[in-house]
Amino acid sequence: MKKTLIDTNVVLDYMLHRPGYSNAMIIYLLAEQNLIDGYVPASAITDIFYIVQKQLGKKPAKDALKNLLSVFKPATVTDSNIYHALGLDWADFEDSVQYTVGKSFSADYIITRNTRDFSSGSIPAVTPEQFIQIASGI
Repeated sequence: MKKTLIDTNVVLDYMLHRPGYSNAMIIYLLAEQNLIDGYVPASAITDIFYIVQKQLGKKPAKDALKNLLSVFKPATVTDSNIYHALGLDWADFEDSVQYTVGKSFSADYIITRNTRDFSSGSIPAVTPEQFIQIASGI
């Protein structure tokens, strides 16, 4: 089973029904059906909650987060991840943290809409559309 780290932007597409929702929903369904092993960085969960609750309200945001975490595992962020991310000197620190978290559990893919942000890493970064194509062969 492929281990996947789901970037914040894909989670928000799913939770807020933003453009890209249908592909994010397919990623969700793949994880729900245990066809992939999906993770969301624990460091992103507070940001996700904040953004969702600003648009939908506190109770719907909590419900959406509970739903998300019933399918995707929170991936622990350690001090080692933070120090390693600082050493990467990437343009986006959040992405470097997510990358080091993915490395720590040997992620096979990072699913993101911003693949260029992860281009310096060794984990393949793919869009939801690209991953759906990959998953069709799993």
